Amino acid sequence: MAYPWILTVTWPVDMDNGDYPLIKPGPYWKKFKANFCEFTAVLIQQCQYSILYDSYLMDTVISLLTGLADSRVRAFRHTSTLAAVKLLTALVRVNLNLDVSKCNAQRLYQVEKNRISVKRTNHRLDQLERKRKEYEQKPLEIENMMNAIFKGTFLQRYRDVIPEIRAICIEEIGSWMKMYPDTFLNDSYLKYIGWMLYDKQPEVRLKCLLGLQGIYNRKELVSKMDLFTSRFKDRIVSMTLDKDHEVAVQAMKLLMLMSQNCEDVLSSEDCEILFQFVYTTHRPLAVAAGEFLYKRLLSYQGTEEEVPPKRRGKFGANTCYMRKLVTFFLESELHKHITYLVDSLWDWAGSLLKDWECMTTLLLEAAEEEALSDAQESALIEIILVTVREAAEGHPPVGRGAARKILSAKEKKIQLEDCTKITEHFIVVLPQLLAKYSADAEKVANLLQIPQYYDLDVYSTGRLEKHLDALLKVVKGIVAEHSDMDVLEACSRMYYVLCNEEAAIHRRADLARTQLIDELVDKLNELLDDSWHEGEGLCTDEEGICRIYSTLRRIAAFHNAHNLTKWNLYGKTSKLLVFEMEHGSLSVQMILPALQCTYFALLWQLASVVERSSSKETLLALNRELRFFCQICACYLSHKDKDLSEKAFTILCDLLMILSHQSSGDNEAVGALQYLPSTSLQSKMLLFIQDHVFTEEKEEIKDLTEEEEREKEGYKLNDLHRRRSLLAVYCKLIVFTVVEMSAAAEIYKHYMKTYNDFGDIIKETLSRTRHNNKIQSAKTLILCLQQLFQKHTETHGSTNSMDSSFTNIKELARRFSLTFGWDQVKSRESVAMIHKEGIEFAFHGAAGVEGKCLPPNLSFLLIISEFSNKLLKPDKRLVYGYLQRYITEPASCRGDEWHPLVWYRNSLLANEDEENSVISSLREWSPTSRSKTSYFKRKLSNGSLPETSHTETTNKTPDFLCTPDLTAAVGKSRKRLKSQDTSLQECLPFFCPVGLSRRCREDVIKAEDFSADNIGEDVDVVGADQVCDGVYQPCTWLTGADQSLESTPPHPCYTGSRWRGQIKGGSAGQSGLLEEEEGRVLQAAAEELLTHPAVGTMDSGCAADD
Repeated sequence: MAYPWILTVTWPVDMDNGDYPLIKPGPYWKKFKANFCEFTAVLIQQCQYSILYDSYLMDTVISLLTGLADSRVRAFRHTSTLAAVKLLTALVRVNLNLDVSKCNAQRLYQVEKNRISVKRTNHRLDQLERKRKEYEQKPLEIENMMNAIFKGTFLQRYRDVIPEIRAICIEEIGSWMKMYPDTFLNDSYLKYIGWMLYDKQPEVRLKCLLGLQGIYNRKELVSKMDLFTSRFKDRIVSMTLDKDHEVAVQAMKLLMLMSQNCEDVLSSEDCEILFQFVYTTHRPLAVAAGEFLYKRLLSYQGTEEEVPPKRRGKFGANTCYMRKLVTFFLESELHKHITYLVDSLWDWAGSLLKDWECMTTLLLEAAEEEALSDAQESALIEIILVTVREAAEGHPPVGRGAARKILSAKEKKIQLEDCTKITEHFIVVLPQLLAKYSADAEKVANLLQIPQYYDLDVYSTGRLEKHLDALLKVVKGIVAEHSDMDVLEACSRMYYVLCNEEAAIHRRADLARTQLIDELVDKLNELLDDSWHEGEGLCTDEEGICRIYSTLRRIAAFHNAHNLTKWNLYGKTSKLLVFEMEHGSLSVQMILPALQCTYFALLWQLASVVERSSSKETLLALNRELRFFCQICACYLSHKDKDLSEKAFTILCDLLMILSHQSSGDNEAVGALQYLPSTSLQSKMLLFIQDHVFTEEKEEIKDLTEEEEREKEGYKLNDLHRRRSLLAVYCKLIVFTVVEMSAAAEIYKHYMKTYNDFGDIIKETLSRTRHNNKIQSAKTLILCLQQLFQKHTETHGSTNSMDSSFTNIKELARRFSLTFGWDQVKSRESVAMIHKEGIEFAFHGAAGVEGKCLPPNLSFLLIISEFSNKLLKPDKRLVYGYLQRYITEPASCRGDEWHPLVWYRNSLLANEDEENSVISSLREWSPTSRSKTSYFKRKLSNGSLPETSHTETTNKTPDFLCTPDLTAAVGKSRKRLKSQDTSLQECLPFFCPVGLSRRCREDVIKAEDFSADNIGEDVDVVGADQVCDGVYQPCTWLTGADQSLESTPPHPCYTGSRWRGQIKGGSAGQSGLLEEEEGRVLQAAAEELLTHPAVGTMDSGCAADD
């Protein structure tokens, strides 16, 4: 046997070097790997007739590969393992060819032997006998070679430390089982795939699943998998929750093959778990689960005769399948997520989901014995709406895709055909459905959304105007019957779609809308004229108030999307608001819609002024009305009714956002409408946020039933959504500089305490404000910490730095520092400003410049020390020099009371052994020499930072704190902000002595070079402790190919799956999925909540789904 002499010739120093051809990226090396594998196959193919059996070539090659596979050098081990397993694959093909040749030789031998003795030739018979024995001998030799490779290479390398090598071994053994099941498809070999299902690397687990798919896809092989299926079925089911999405998808596909080809392999409990994956946010997994659901529940595997006779008819089996789908949806108890269910089934049950004729027939023409229940009807109507939306838009729902996909020409053609089909069918059917369910608000609200997906030209081309008249008549009756806001907004939206000026039916729809508004306004005028008395207000009974309230709600719903200015509603509704503000005797039910109507009236007037020129008198009148309405909203902030005050706050914030950004660039007159809130109004709004967002109601501890507990949780969730909306609408004012940025300091105080509820909104606010103005944002952060510190000193004293409140402030500072990220150059000005303001605050109130008296705020240095690791080394020396200005006699600063100063000093001058440095400094502090301090002062007096050594400099000259354009970012958008020179003058004392601030403007400043390798800060990833990477499952090691099948891996490898929170809702055992999904939805909504609002758009609320 040849010794692997190459090991004695080449022995690299780095045995784990990853630079070798098999793992190099790029198409060239990918092709090299494919050619290398092909070479081994061609080598065996060319040698399969003679050289393969000479007992030299193969013995030498196998010996060489086995020796290299045991090498400690990764490149040798990886390459030789790949060559060895590919060699075994080629030998399997040779063995298969030998089996075919052996069968042919055996058949020819029997034919020749059965001939009559006259025609039989002994020579031919002997020749066939020798060939038959030769074909019987060659497979034995091939088997020996295969065993040598398997035992010498596979058994050692399938558990290799390198995941690529393990994946190669598992991939090839799966192909051996499919190619040569007589030898390899048994429990002795299957156990290796079963064990590696627990591998901690997703790549290896994926290869296991793909190999098993090839086996379970062939029914003739499934009979040999009984023991394996019973041992590892539970593991495969659990892998649908794998943290790697691709592994979860392939596990779902494998289970689908198992359910098709294995009888009763999956229990009903297993199927229920797998069905719930149709609600997951990861679309490939949801589609795989949808295929499993469709083939398991929504399709018959047999013929049409298997469909129950009662279900046959015009629509065949679709009626039965639709009932099953509705039943499944209701039993899953996830009524808010029907969109995800339909999207999961769309690729597999498209013909069923597009059979709208079948669905509407079930609603309109079902026999009494087969009639749907009320819950089933609601579910089916919701399915109709979702399928119509999916067909018309052609995009997955929100949360199932990063962006809208670009449709191909074929997909666009299908989309247009579906829109035409939808229009032609529902133009006729929708009025009938609305008439039947006109009393049910939920059903009507869903049905009224269908017309927005119409092709309106079909009305005129198909001469179907009579159906339009029927639709408008039914909708008019619905408006008169319902006062539910969802129904009214759906009606308003439908009129908005039908009144599109580009549509041929515009005039007919506009006439119907005008008649409807006329009736509503006339009714309101009549009610107000009958019940309103000057000086006394409304004098009517409860029924009259209810009628006024309902009429105002209907008008407000239409005023949101339609311009009702010509009806002059502003005067009527503002009169109600003023009377309530002065006397406070009106019903809150009436004031809420009146407030909305007034707001919409002003917005439509503002929009008309912006679009076309108006007279000066009109602008002045509108300006007075806008400011007066702002005063009304500000007055209502302190109203005793919570709903009214919060609605007034939301409207006020939106209106301030709009008015503060009225640009006068195109129209000078419009600029006169610009309005910024006064200081007193800002204080009121901030106080409102503190009272309504960060103040929680005390809960009464009492025993609740399960139903009451659910209601309580629902109330908490709605209350959280309400408070998040209030905070977001106020933070928008901060981000867009409508209110002073310093107001954010009050918000930042609650960052730690309310992180789970509002952390995403606060972090987004911090990020946006820092992007707008780095310096002012830094001042806001330090102001927040200063206010918290002052509150702490008032309660616990200035010297108590061990109290929990001080620890919380210090932790808050640490979290603030983490928000600056890795780029120290980018955050240089902000961090420097924090240290400057912090030092000044710490020594504020000290007796004399000498600092002989202990400053009252000295402990604040411990807080700002959390930002020291964000400073560049040259800046640390500058900060230290600035600190020295407040301590002219360091020798007098001794004792435990000066511990904060010592700690802060060490955070600036030492990064290593910080704790030991502090302890040693407490004993004896050797101050920096006078010469060094003078050196810094000389450099700063020249208006530049000190020069650094060659290794500490870079060729790049970054913007620094005294750069004018960095301090005036907000001054362009806010007249109130300080001027550029003022901000510059405030920043410069940190770098220059007093009186030399003006010299620093034009100097070129060099910064220290630093690399990512030297940065050791943590990243602010809150909630990382809540992520579970799976449960480790240590297992014992078993060797040998002949051992019994075990359900656990033979070595300490770990499961890589975890509960990822993909399912929205489900049974109690899946509650973790829903909680994490809801948390993800709330977190993802923060940035959306901080976007600029659109003017005159409908208030569609915040969707609960992603």
